[in-house]
Amino acid sequence: MPDTLTETLMFTEAREGGDAVARFLDRNRDGLKALAARLRAHPPKVVITCARGSSDHASTYGKYVIETLTGVPVASAALSVSSVYATTPVADQALVIAVSQSGRSPDLLTTVAAHKAAGAHVVALVNDESAPLADLADTVLPLSAGPEKSVAATKSCLVSMVAYAALAAEWSEHTALKDALRALPDQMRTAFDSDWRAALPDFTAARNLFIIGRGYGLGIAQEAALKLKETCALHAEAFSAAEVRHGPMAIIREGFPLLALATSDAAGDGVRDAAREFAARGAKVWLADSLSPAPHTLPAQTAHPALEPILRLQSFYRFANALSLARGLNPDTPPHLNKVTQTV
Repeated sequence: MPDTLTETLMFTEAREGGDAVARFLDRNRDGLKALAARLRAHPPKVVITCARGSSDHASTYGKYVIETLTGVPVASAALSVSSVYATTPVADQALVIAVSQSGRSPDLLTTVAAHKAAGAHVVALVNDESAPLADLADTVLPLSAGPEKSVAATKSCLVSMVAYAALAAEWSEHTALKDALRALPDQMRTAFDSDWRAALPDFTAARNLFIIGRGYGLGIAQEAALKLKETCALHAEAFSAAEVRHGPMAIIREGFPLLALATSDAAGDGVRDAAREFAARGAKVWLADSLSPAPHTLPAQTAHPALEPILRLQSFYRFANALSLARGLNPDTPPHLNKVTQTV
C-alpha cells in the first residue's frame, strides 16, 4: 500500500488533469472546428451518447452542456438494446458520441456499430487511439490523457468532460465559453491544490452518504459517488438537488453525511437550498461552493458555470485519494475491479 498521498497512481494521474486538458484542446482544435461546422450545416435531430462508468458520468455532463447551448436533445444509449437484444436502432439523423478510455468494451462497440450501420455520424472520444472504437468512428477526437494505470479513472474523465464542453462551445459558437476553456488548464491546477482535508474525519467514519448536484453538476455527483464506492469502499448515492427531497429525504438522520457540489448559477442555488435543508434536519453537510460562507464549506473556484463542475471534480479526486488511504485502502487497486471491463 502507498505510504503517502503522492505515491498513489490515482494522485499522480489526477494531478495531471490540467496538463491533459491542455493537450486535448491543442491537439483537437482543428478537429473540433471541423466537426462543429458539419453539425451546423447538417444539424442532428438527436445526440446519443454511448458510455459506461466514469465515461457515462462525463456524458451526463455533456447532455446538459449540449442541450443548454444548442437545444438538441441528448439521450444515453442503453447498450444492452444492441448487445443483448440485437435491436436495430433508428439513427439516420443522429449524432453518436462514444466515450471510452480503452475503446474496447464489447457492448459499446456493438452499440456504436449498430448506430453507424443505421446512418448515424459517430464521434469517438477515446484515450487509446489504437482501439477498435477509433476504427469504427467517422470522427475521432483523441483524449490525449496519456497512460492511465490506476483502476480508478480520473484524468480521462476530466478530459472527456472538457471534450463535451469544447464541442458544444464550437458548435454553438459560444465565445464566452471558448474563452473560458483557454483558462481552464491553469484553473484545474489550482483546483487540485484545494484543501478539503477538513471533511476527512466525517467521511472516514461514514458508512453511507449522499452526494448532490444539479444541472451541469449532476454528472460529477454521479462520478464522485462511484469513486467513493471504488476507492473508499463507501456506499454513496448521487442525486439531483431537485430529486433528493422526494423519497431519499426520508432516511436522513442526525449526523448523516452529505457532500454538496454547487455551481455559481441557478442550478447551484438549488444545491445550496437543499444543503441548508439537510443541515436543518441534522445532516453533516459539506458544501463545495465558491459563494457560501458556511462553516462546512470546502474551497471552490468561480469560473464559467459550465466549467465549474470540472474544477469541483478535480478537487474531489484529490480528496477521494486521501480518504481511501485514511480508510486503510489502496485507491489504485480496488478489489474485484479491472481497468478494462469487458461487458457484453
